[in-house]
Amino acid sequence: MVRPTRSLPNVDPDGSPDAAEPATSPRAIPLLGFRVTEPDLASLPIAGITRRRMAMILGALLAAWIIVVFARQVSEASAATSRAQEMIASNATRSTEIAAMERELYHIQREPYVLQQARAYGLGGAREIPFSLAADAPALASDAPGSAAARLGAPTSMTPMERWLTLLFGSAD
Repeated sequence: MVRPTRSLPNVDPDGSPDAAEPATSPRAIPLLGFRVTEPDLASLPIAGITRRRMAMILGALLAAWIIVVFARQVSEASAATSRAQEMIASNATRSTEIAAMERELYHIQREPYVLQQARAYGLGGAREIPFSLAADAPALASDAPGSAAARLGAPTSMTPMERWLTLLFGSAD
């Protein structure tokens, strides 16, 4: 769409109107002392896309695409590294679990353990008397035979002097 513009009449330095462009030409229309003209497209800069602008746009798009692809590759490499670290950690924990299970298997396959478990099922020797404790049995006293307080070789809280006095004069209790 051509937009008409208002411009002053062409006046030569001597004061006479321009004779090169008559007032009736299709490019100049006199209106109230002003001449309305159509813009000359040759004098306007090109508003379209030139080859240089197209090359710059394509170059910018190519650079953006390369940056996006590179960023995606970096993020995938980072994710792969973190997955590898997680696998290393899980392999270490699994190897410790496997070692513990192998020790337990070795312990279970030994003869004393098999005999102990056989006794738990009542499959002990011919002279053994199987027994079991009731589920509601009370706990043993702290000084019961076989308890940790009365074990042979267990450290006592008495000093040697107290032992001699107890031996000579009896217990204070």
